[in-house]
Amino acid sequence: MLDLGRLRALHAVSVHGSVAAAAIALGYTPSAVSQQITKLERETRTTLLERRGRGVALTDEARHLAATAEKLLAIVERAETTLEERRGQPTGRLAIGAFASAARGLLPGVLAELGHRHPGLDARMTEVDPHLSIDLVARGMIDLAVAHDWDIAPLPAPEGVEQAVIGDDLCDLLVPEGHPLAARASVRREDLAGQRWICQPPGTVCHDWLIRTLRAAGCEPDLVHRAEENHTQIALVAAGLGIAMMPRLGRGALPTGVRALDLDPVPKRRLYALWRTGAARRPAITATVESLQRHWPGA
Repeated sequence: MLDLGRLRALHAVSVHGSVAAAAIALGYTPSAVSQQITKLERETRTTLLERRGRGVALTDEARHLAATAEKLLAIVERAETTLEERRGQPTGRLAIGAFASAARGLLPGVLAELGHRHPGLDARMTEVDPHLSIDLVARGMIDLAVAHDWDIAPLPAPEGVEQAVIGDDLCDLLVPEGHPLAARASVRREDLAGQRWICQPPGTVCHDWLIRTLRAAGCEPDLVHRAEENHTQIALVAAGLGIAMMPRLGRGALPTGVRALDLDPVPKRRLYALWRTGAARRPAITATVESLQRHWPGA
């Protein structure tokens, strides 16, 4: 009989594309994941991973087995959901994925409350880009995701994934003191032509949103500095190296030398909790969504 834990390890490698990434998602070491795959190869008498350069690739047999594992894991999830529902209390492990500013500005209070109110629930969070988190929910690698979309780029939820609104996060224009715009109470998007911008790297939601927003206002942005961390972007603004658009959630107090201005109209992103339809009856899902909404700064 095939071991479910080893099948879970193989499925994680197929989803994340590498042993190292699978280990992070599962909360194991890469060595532990590799050992699970090796034992599964012995059980099945089949080569499952092949070396490709510095990484590995799944064989055809491994891809077939990983697809079967996904179905088995879904059955196990339904059984666990039924048991938890019958108990009527949030229990077991709950894997949560959240993007960086939500992980910093929202999740600490939520996780602390869940631990206090529901000692039988083992909620664990991993920081995940919102581009990736929805697919991880759909494929069963995490139980719940905190993701966001922007007013000009709605969030697509795939079939089999449900969602609930957490709240709306408003965005400000950050400029250095002494900047020509710094004395204004508010700024229109049309007034932003010719500015030097600090933003996140290409491929991120916030980067794509900035490009779309400015182009919709007739401005072609000059992106001079790119940084993933909000605090790095703020430091660059403080040094007078450009301006930035930044949401308020998880931003913290601004340092001396940086001003936050209102934009007209105000850009906003909407935060969602997303989970699989098959897990919707889990008390753990209900309790977590309610806690997220309760801890929202505007609640």
